[in-house]
Amino acid sequence: MQVGSLRENIIVALLIFKYGEDNIKTDIPITEAEVDVLLSGYRVSIKTISDKRLSGVKLIWTVDPHKANEFLENYFPSCDMLFIHIVWGGIGGFYHIPLQVQENVFKQIGRENYIKLPKPGTNPRGVEITKEALLMLVNDNMSKYIEITWQKPDIDYNPYRRWVDYWSEEQL
Repeated sequence: MQVGSLRENIIVALLIFKYGEDNIKTDIPITEAEVDVLLSGYRVSIKTISDKRLSGVKLIWTVDPHKANEFLENYFPSCDMLFIHIVWGGIGGFYHIPLQVQENVFKQIGRENYIKLPKPGTNPRGVEITKEALLMLVNDNMSKYIEITWQKPDIDYNPYRRWVDYWSEEQL
């Protein structure tokens, strides 16, 4: 989940760069269902995966079987989706999947074929959209796609160094 939040911040920063801070609202409570950001008033969900396969995209982060079943019973798409498919050393993409496309696919294949519950006794960390549903979403004519060749540069980066240096300067 932490990696997902970091990736989400990077995408939101891209939106701010492209559309300006006045058009982006980021102070969405983390408990707000599905929506991650408002873009010119439109509710947007940001989803990312880093896998060659188009699978494993979380709709909700929970391992609680009761919450997962409750989600299955009550979920219906409620906002546009930006889906980023990261394939390090390969080709992935950046997708815009309109709410209408999600609603159409959901109605077409049904709740049980759209949502994949965690297997009991495992720790998958969340409820996912099925591979079948995701493929239908990304391949829909109304969905927009930018192909990205993902190259992973070698960066010597220590995430703790910045803060160690900061605390050293402050001489607590």
